[in-house]
Amino acid sequence: MSKATFELYVDREGKHRWRLVHDNGNILADSGEGYASRQKARQGLDSVKRNASDAEVVVVDE
Repeated sequence: MSKATFELYVDREGKHRWRLVHDNGNILADSGEGYASRQKARQGLDSVKRNASDAEVVVVDE
């Protein structure tokens, strides 16, 4: 079972956002931008779930 939960919420500016929160309360990922509607935030969340489930890890040297 997953130890993380996606949350949809409204920020201080009234924009809709999503975040992925671990059971321990740490935020693992977030939308990085506010959306005009809950539906658009959910579409962004679903896109991450769909497109990143088996994403490759690339190490970029500085």
